[in-house]
Amino acid sequence: MGTTQTVNLAAAKKSGTYLYLVCLVAALGGFLFGFDTAVISGTVSLVKNDFSLNAVSEGWFVSCALLGCIIGVSFSGKLSDKYGRKIVLILSAVLFLASALGCMLTSSFNELIIFRLIGGLGIGVASMVSPLYISEFSPSRYRGMMVSLYQLALTIGIVLAYFTNAYLANHAGDQYGTGLMHTIFSAEVWRAMLGLGAVPAAIFLVSLFMVPESPRWLLLKGEEQKAKVILIKIDGPDAAAKEIKAFKEQDDNDDTSLKELFKPVYRKALWIGLLLPFLSQVCGINAVIYYGPRILEQAGFTLNNALGGQVTIGLVNVVFTFVAIFTIDKWGRKPLLYVGVGGAVVSLIIIGALFALGVTSGPWILIFILAFIACFAFSFGPVCWVVVGEIFPNAVRGKAMALATLSLWIGNFLVGQLTPVMLEGLGSSWTFWLFALCCSPALWITWKLIPETKGRSLENIENYWKETHKAGARN
Repeated sequence: MGTTQTVNLAAAKKSGTYLYLVCLVAALGGFLFGFDTAVISGTVSLVKNDFSLNAVSEGWFVSCALLGCIIGVSFSGKLSDKYGRKIVLILSAVLFLASALGCMLTSSFNELIIFRLIGGLGIGVASMVSPLYISEFSPSRYRGMMVSLYQLALTIGIVLAYFTNAYLANHAGDQYGTGLMHTIFSAEVWRAMLGLGAVPAAIFLVSLFMVPESPRWLLLKGEEQKAKVILIKIDGPDAAAKEIKAFKEQDDNDDTSLKELFKPVYRKALWIGLLLPFLSQVCGINAVIYYGPRILEQAGFTLNNALGGQVTIGLVNVVFTFVAIFTIDKWGRKPLLYVGVGGAVVSLIIIGALFALGVTSGPWILIFILAFIACFAFSFGPVCWVVVGEIFPNAVRGKAMALATLSLWIGNFLVGQLTPVMLEGLGSSWTFWLFALCCSPALWITWKLIPETKGRSLENIENYWKETHKAGARN
C-alpha cells in the first residue's frame, strides 16, 4: 500500500477494503493513546507506595506524560505539514515503543518520569496526526465514521489497559521466576503494566510502513499523480476527479502560516478548535480514566473491585462509541453533542450529589459514572475529533490541528495534575460539580458556533467559512 508502489493510474481500482485497512492502521495511534493514558490508573497506588509519593508527586507522575503530550503536539503540526503525515506517525510509534520499554526497566523515579515524558511525546504526536490523517484520507460521506474509528481504537486501548491491569494485579502474588522477571511481574507489577504497551507500539510501527501518504498532503506538495492513484483506490475515478478539481479551485493565495487562522474569515473555526477540545477534557473524563480506582475506593469499593469497576467503565466506553460510528454520518455532529453533553452534565451533578449525601454504598455512584462515560463516548469523545479534523482550511490544517490538540492536552494536563489535590481539598462532591460546570459551555458552543458538517467535503467546509464571512460583511 506504500506510495512508491502506487504510481500506475491504469492499475488503480476502487477498494473498500483498502480504505478500511488504511484507516484502521492510522487508528492504532488512538489505541496507543488510549492504552498509555489509561494504564496509569492501575499503577498510581503501586508507584505511590514504592516511591513514597505525596499528592503533588502523585499528580506529577500522572501528568508528566501530559506535559510531554503538549510538547509533542507543539512540533507535530509543523513536522507533518513539512515532511508528511506518515513519517510523523512513524515517529510517534518509535516514541511509544521507547517509553514502554524504558518504564518497564527503569531504576529510579526520575528515570520513570523521563520515560513517561517520552511516551507523552508519542501520545501528543499521534493524538494530532492520526485523526488528521484519517480525516484527509476518508471520503466525505464516510468521514465521520472513519474518524470515529480512531476514538473506538482509543476506547479499546483504554479497556485493554484496564483488563491487563486487573489481571496483573490479581496475579501479582504468583511466582514468575527470579531476578528481573520476578521484579516485573510480581514484586513491582506496575512495570509489567507499563511495559505491555511495547507490543501494540511495535505492531503500529511495522504497519505504518505499509500505508500511503495522505492524498491531500500529496496535493499540497504538487504530487497530483500519486494523490490521484490513492484517491481512486479510496473512492473510484469519478470521486477522485471531483476531489482534485475541488482542491485546485481553492485559493492558491491562502497563507500557509498560522496567521491564516487569525483572519476574521476563520475566527469561528479557531474558537471551535480551541474551546471544544479543551472542554472535552475539563469535563472530567480523564479524572475517571486516571483516578477511577481511587474514586471508586472512596465510594466503598476495595482496590481489586475498583479495578474491576474500571474494566466495566472501559467496556461501556467502547460500546457507546459504536453509537457515534453508526449515527454520526446519518444524524450529524450537532445532535450527538446536544444529547451527549447534556447527559454528561446531568450525570456529573448527580454523582456529586451522591457523594455529598453520603450515598456511597451500593452501585449508584458506579451507575452514574457509567452514564457519564456513555454520554461522553458517543458525543464529546468522537465528535470532537471529527469536527476539529473538518473545520480548518487545507493550507494550514496540520498546524491548526496541532493548535487544537494542544488545547486538548492543556486541559488534560490540568485535570491530571489537579484531580488528586481537588479530591483531597474539595472532596469528591465539589470535584464532580466543578466538572459539570466546566462541561456545560459546550452546549452553547454547539448551538452558536459549530456548523453541521455531515456529508460535506473538506473543501466545501472551507468555502462555507468564506461565504459566511462575505455574507456577514454585506450585512
